[in-house]
Amino acid sequence: MLAAGWLCWRVAAAPGPGRAFLLGWFYGTAWLVAGTGWLYISMHRYGGLPSWLAGLAVLALSAFLSLYLAVAMNLYARWRSGRALADGLLFGALWLAAELARGILFTGFPWAGSGYAQVDGPLAVLAPWLGVYGIGALSAALAAAIVAAPSLRTRGVAAGVLALAVAAGSLLAPAGYTQAAGRLRVSLLQGNVPQEQKFSPEHLPETLIWYGRAIVGAQGDLVLAPETAIPLLPSQMPEDYWEAIAAAFAKGDRSALIGVPLGDERHGYSNSVAGLSPRTTGLKNGIYQYDKHHLVPFGEFIPLGFRWFVDLMRIPLGDFNRGSLVQPPFEVRTAAGGTQWVAPNICYEDLFGEELAARLVRGAHQATVFANVSNIAWFGDELAIAQHLQISRMRTLELQRPMIRATNTGATVVIDHTGRVAQALEPHTRGALVAEVEGRSGLTPYARWAGAFGLWPLIGLSAAVLAWRGLAARRARQGR
Repeated sequence: MLAAGWLCWRVAAAPGPGRAFLLGWFYGTAWLVAGTGWLYISMHRYGGLPSWLAGLAVLALSAFLSLYLAVAMNLYARWRSGRALADGLLFGALWLAAELARGILFTGFPWAGSGYAQVDGPLAVLAPWLGVYGIGALSAALAAAIVAAPSLRTRGVAAGVLALAVAAGSLLAPAGYTQAAGRLRVSLLQGNVPQEQKFSPEHLPETLIWYGRAIVGAQGDLVLAPETAIPLLPSQMPEDYWEAIAAAFAKGDRSALIGVPLGDERHGYSNSVAGLSPRTTGLKNGIYQYDKHHLVPFGEFIPLGFRWFVDLMRIPLGDFNRGSLVQPPFEVRTAAGGTQWVAPNICYEDLFGEELAARLVRGAHQATVFANVSNIAWFGDELAIAQHLQISRMRTLELQRPMIRATNTGATVVIDHTGRVAQALEPHTRGALVAEVEGRSGLTPYARWAGAFGLWPLIGLSAAVLAWRGLAARRARQGR
């Protein structure tokens, strides 16, 4: 909020809209370079790009994605009226439009969104209503209103509005939007396989042995293994390897969700999660299959016109098939006789809260638990691990659903429906986190509107405010 207020203050003092554009552009570029600088590690250390080119690529991406904020600040300089409430609404709407554009266009990259700063802040209570975009916009609007206020008295009123928003959120956002739906005992695996060894033929046997033993010997109702925990297609695995794992879950009460690539040359390949249980033996290939829907540009599909860039890197990349947005959750029977519906998501898919909401609202069965499988080792950075954990916590606040996370290097955790990290495995260690998680049923207001309409309500709200302020600014110019 302080950073947004500083930007608003500098833009208001700028000599013209052109300078405001540059302020927004430099601010946004610095913000994203700081928040996504770990991309340099994947491109240089693992992709083989020269250090100068990897650094330039991070800078270029950040500068491009910051153009949305630059345009927003240009319009703020043009349309601001000097009235605290009107300018606060204008700044918040422009901020929202810029973040939505970054999160939607060209498949979207809303990493390091401003609303995540409130995961442990006072506005977190509004997450079940507004979602992360709404929280970020409200924070920016309140900061701008305080900055634009002409007197201490007016600033006090703006600060009072902030206090009322927090108080209202505390009353409107109880944990009661969802209800307890039984408990699930899980084993979350963390292989801690160095990225430079993950696809190395000499190190693959060790990885396969460890994960094979850990999966088969896991405790609890459900074992969850990370994204591409087994980095081979079933047809490429040692003889009887996959069959032995499947046989371990063909009887009894245990289930497994395992990150593994699936597919064939004829139909294409997918970054998937395979589910095994006594109930999957009758399914196609004897597994439940979740295919990643929101693919990573350059990593899982090649954007048009960028084949040359991908060819510069030595990372094993490919064009994966895209799974459908709404896929059924995985049925898990518990030893206590209950049933949990676990909805997987892969890598940064939990960055898109509106997509998880759609799966809750539109699915044949309402998920009681979310499960994220990831491999942040590509980015070799503590910041990326901490940021991804923060993102997952925001999803649990918005949807009031627990999330279990199994990752290669961290953060392997259990997050409850209030966004609290209930249990965690130490990052960069090998092991299994055995824990219990309470499933939840029911829907938050955010889950209802985002699941039914996506981000269109926020787009419409932003457009309405911008149309109002744009017309007001035009009339003011004509009346001079």
